[in-house]
Amino acid sequence: MMNSYEQLQLAEQALSQIFSGIDAQVKQNLKRVLSAFRHQRVGAHHFASVSGYGHDDLGRQTLDRVFAEVMQAEAAAVRVQFVSGTHAIACALFGVLRPGDEMLAVAGAPYDTLEEAIGIRGSGQGSLIEFGINYRQIDLTAAGTIDWQALGKAVSDRTRLVLIQRSCGYSWRSSLSIAEIEKIVHLVKQQNPDTVCFVDNCYGEFIEDREPTAVGADLMAGSLIKNPGGTIVTAGGYVAGKEELVEMATCRLTAPGIGSAGGATFDQHRLMFQGLFLAPQMVGEAMKGNHLTAYVFDNLGYLVNPAPMVPRRDTIQAVRLGSPQKLVAFCRAIQQNSPVGSYLDPVPAEMPGYESELVMAGGTFIDGSTSEFSADGPLREPYVVFCQGGTHWTHVAIALEAAIEVIGAAN
Repeated sequence: MMNSYEQLQLAEQALSQIFSGIDAQVKQNLKRVLSAFRHQRVGAHHFASVSGYGHDDLGRQTLDRVFAEVMQAEAAAVRVQFVSGTHAIACALFGVLRPGDEMLAVAGAPYDTLEEAIGIRGSGQGSLIEFGINYRQIDLTAAGTIDWQALGKAVSDRTRLVLIQRSCGYSWRSSLSIAEIEKIVHLVKQQNPDTVCFVDNCYGEFIEDREPTAVGADLMAGSLIKNPGGTIVTAGGYVAGKEELVEMATCRLTAPGIGSAGGATFDQHRLMFQGLFLAPQMVGEAMKGNHLTAYVFDNLGYLVNPAPMVPRRDTIQAVRLGSPQKLVAFCRAIQQNSPVGSYLDPVPAEMPGYESELVMAGGTFIDGSTSEFSADGPLREPYVVFCQGGTHWTHVAIALEAAIEVIGAAN
């Protein structure tokens, strides 16, 4: 049997054409970013930020315009004050929804961290449901796909917003392609043109050559310690979409009357501009790492999602390991081959916002970053590890060698 190094070598050779295709995609997306920087006349003076209230911050205003152009949206708000992607999403939901409105999740149950914000789990500390928002969801089909038939008749006059979660989260389903998001938007607007189509865009930026706002989504949100931060932004998130809806979300982040006009940026502008410039390349590297992971673990007999050789739809690769021991061992191998905290031993523990105990390998420069290479999984059946990100695919290959050594082939 081949050793782990030989298995990775074989995978690299088999994937060479796919890697070339990813490079071509990176070039297209980078052209879009450069075009926005040029159009908005980004200069070194935009790296300075103001203090206090953050009024008339030229750098922040320019970054918002650049981001909106890159995301093919009317407007955007890029803020370090967003604690996470979940926070940005919650601001968007609380900003748009009012008591008596209905919110419809169209891609099955939302990500763990959103369940408490919605109010379907947890002690209810001001969740949407507590504020009188009605919540419904369309479950996925048995095959783990969108239930198109149910969606075709699910939207009513009371449906103020549909939640479209682009990424699979901790579920075993395909993440959504831009074409599928476009189809969802079309079906929703056919039934109620006034329903806001909101996309949780986490892990999805720069995967394709268009973003959800380019195909009819009204509003979307994401995290800067994921794809669009290019692995160097220290914290933050964004909302992008129709100007009126972006303003509603920022009014929730700050206060009515302040909205997007306030918020100091603590001299983070250079990192945010540079992170956006780096983002297409970093996403390309993560996609290559995901392809490697899928290829080698499929060959070892494990179930993987997405399957080997198929186009990527986000920066997550899931591997069904089948036992808690293998899940912990896998994460331990990744941690030992991380640049930061390689001496630490990942152990399962509770984490705020998550239903099950998690085991996480996160030896990243930015705490919790999933644009850098990391792996984690909930300690529950069927013991799936979710690999995310990667600054360069060669690092992913090195870490995978170690993971293969410790967990071996599927039983």
